[in-house]
Amino acid sequence: MGISKHPSIVTMPKTEKPYPSILAFLSGRFPCISRETWEKRILEGKVHDEKAQLITLDTEYVPLKRIFYFREVSVEPFIPFAEKILFIDDEILVACKPHFLPVTPGGRYVDECLLNRLRDSTGIEDLAPLHRIDRETAGIVLFSVNKKSRGLYGKLFLNGQVEKSYQAISACQPLQETAAWYVENRIERGEPWFRMKAVSGKANARSAINLVEVKGEKARFTLQPQTGKTHQLRIHMSGLGFGILNDRFYPELQDEREDNFDTPLQLLAHMLRFKDPLSGRSREFISERTLPW
Repeated sequence: MGISKHPSIVTMPKTEKPYPSILAFLSGRFPCISRETWEKRILEGKVHDEKAQLITLDTEYVPLKRIFYFREVSVEPFIPFAEKILFIDDEILVACKPHFLPVTPGGRYVDECLLNRLRDSTGIEDLAPLHRIDRETAGIVLFSVNKKSRGLYGKLFLNGQVEKSYQAISACQPLQETAAWYVENRIERGEPWFRMKAVSGKANARSAINLVEVKGEKARFTLQPQTGKTHQLRIHMSGLGFGILNDRFYPELQDEREDNFDTPLQLLAHMLRFKDPLSGRSREFISERTLPW
């Protein structure tokens, strides 16, 4: 049994009265975890409030209050690749994560995630990611170290003030040697729940895509997302007919299987650039990783 050393957090949303029990809320919020499992966790003292007081089966539901719990998995996969801290000061930490490692706990992953690895190696419990990249994607992730300045850095992403550049390799050979595309569409959650899809409607996902080089039956691209929707670059590349090499979700969902560490998704979060909200200086961070070419 894998049990997280660090609590996960869920906020009780505003809802109409009569309020549900906390057990009913948790069971509905996490349908993949049985009601019996949540009841057992509560009875064992593994669920508490933001004041570290244990939540019982009789604790009342309070909208906008937070619940802290410790995630459990029967068997947690080990990711045999290391992350690297590229920069740290009193405000932010910049790390480069390997392929296959999630940024935060989820699914079968409890402590095998970038956030908890960095908490353990730095001793900074209040560390928080300011954005996400897919588990299958390698590259740059920016974290907040200081709660007091966290909102300032978070607004950079909310307001589109962070320049991001990715690298990708496709197995589909373009007809031309150089080309550029600007993809703009709407992305929403599809089926199954972990897969996204492009739909009609007001655009919420925008990417600039540039073909850099063609070699044999492969092509290398630079990608600059203007927004940050889940799986955005993978969907936009697939939509152009340039599915990213080793992508198991797009354009077609492949059968579920264990990770093959020899065939990582050929997508790298290569660079982040922004104007620091505290110092006003331009900051740029570049991954030391490369895609095999």
